[in-house]
Amino acid sequence: MKRTLIEFRESVRMALEAITAHKLRSALTLLGVLVGVFSIILVMTAMRAMKNKIEGELGQLGGQTFVIQRMPGAYFGGPEGFMKFLRRQPITLAQAQALQAKATLAAQVGLRSSLMGGVELSSPYAKTPPNVQIEGATPEVFPAANWNVIEGRVLLDSDVASARDVCVLSESVAQALFPRGSAVGERIKHNALTFTVVGVLQQTSAGDQERGLVVVPITTGLNRFGRRRDISIVIQAPTPAAFSETMEQCRGALRAIRKVPPGKEEDFEMVSSDSMIAQFQQVTFAVRTGLALVSSISLIAAGIGIMNIMLVSVTERTREIGVRRAIGARKRNIMVQFIVEAVVLCQIGGLAGVLLGLAGANALAIYLLKLPPAFPADWAAIGLGICSLVGVVFGSYPAYKAANLDPIESLRHE
Repeated sequence: MKRTLIEFRESVRMALEAITAHKLRSALTLLGVLVGVFSIILVMTAMRAMKNKIEGELGQLGGQTFVIQRMPGAYFGGPEGFMKFLRRQPITLAQAQALQAKATLAAQVGLRSSLMGGVELSSPYAKTPPNVQIEGATPEVFPAANWNVIEGRVLLDSDVASARDVCVLSESVAQALFPRGSAVGERIKHNALTFTVVGVLQQTSAGDQERGLVVVPITTGLNRFGRRRDISIVIQAPTPAAFSETMEQCRGALRAIRKVPPGKEEDFEMVSSDSMIAQFQQVTFAVRTGLALVSSISLIAAGIGIMNIMLVSVTERTREIGVRRAIGARKRNIMVQFIVEAVVLCQIGGLAGVLLGLAGANALAIYLLKLPPAFPADWAAIGLGICSLVGVVFGSYPAYKAANLDPIESLRHE
């Protein structure tokens, strides 16, 4: 065991000496490996950053909550298929309220509607950037959507019943409008509409920090911004075990409310965080697989280049091989030396590709996509493992050729 370790260490030393002896040739050879690994790590790191962001956003919904809405949460088909969703009738407030009464298994049934996006709000002290989302909601949405109020109160049933001009702000909006004090009890304005702030929501994600959120009673929102709005129904099951049963009860009840004939497809979507995450992972897996296959072409081309360079190296070092065989080196020692040299060459290129790929992808994620950095350790290990495999596969034939040179003829070689 000790002798094998010494032989391997000596082979690595000789491989490094051979690489440094021909710096330009070695650099050009490992450039193909570097490009192949760089492209794989760049894409996988960027995808991992996006995946972490989206899973974090979707995971806020909770394992016991699902949403019923007209449009799918995500759609990856063509425009022809998307027209089917556009032709659906909106879920009305009356239909959503009817489901509230029939969903007896649910712990919470909240109603929610997106009213305005990219709006600017003002207070007597400041203005927000034009990036605020105004939503209408009922009180049940707050626990179902994991909205935590850190100051003031949530919306009340009486606010909804009386269509009061009150609102709850996210932290970013409250800080922008009232930088020196509490927002609760103050008035805010959007164009000619004014609302009294009754609460402040805890910031749940970087996305909320960027866009901001204002929640008003759903009746107030429909009265002020127009009643022809899609209503989303946010439903929380009492326990994880009752999730499927609650979902099926709501599915059947809404089919009856919207008069969907038996055997026909529903004209609404039921979206949960688990289903959205699974769908995203399925799509990104296909993308990652395709990109990895394309990047592997570069590695195969690099492997062919390594084989050519190693064959040239065998020819150049024929006399050296003859001397080593003459003083007792076996065929196995010669083969190990040349295979290790090919692997070391690939690993240097692979390590440089991993480092450049991580730096490039995280710079892209942070400065362009505004995402937190990611480190796909699994793909970094896979990339280096592929480099070792390329070195072994494409270095084996030159190593075999070197090991089977005739020692006497090798000594005579000039």
